[in-house]
Amino acid sequence: MNPATQQLNELIEITRDGQRFYQHAIDEVKDVDLQHLFRDMAQAKTQVIQALAVKVAACHEQPAQGGTLTGRLNELYTDARAHLGNADGAYVEQLLQTEERILRVFEDALPDAQPDVRALLAVELPKLRACHARMRQLQEARS
Repeated sequence: MNPATQQLNELIEITRDGQRFYQHAIDEVKDVDLQHLFRDMAQAKTQVIQALAVKVAACHEQPAQGGTLTGRLNELYTDARAHLGNADGAYVEQLLQTEERILRVFEDALPDAQPDVRALLAVELPKLRACHARMRQLQEARS
């Protein structure tokens, strides 16, 4: 696997962590508005994953199918916190941290990426920044 494909697959895995976490949170929160927001956010992650996967497939490689252990552990930690208190608040807080992680990893990947990957990331980054901003605004409004 070439370095560009490996980098894209790592980004797919981290983005999939967010996608799965939002999908899980939809079933855990009680607030219908949060459920709708989380559905939108999961869909945004799906679109980013698809764009990255197309690029990996174009390189005749297999796109990553899973997430990361860190992502799964974060989800389990949030479930435990949610059962101890304010479930909706726990999910909002941890999903914001997930957004921050995804955004940081994409921004860190940009300078070292090959030109064609850099172009793809430049297209996807505004979507990720918008998701991050939505979750930050939600967190601030709930504080």
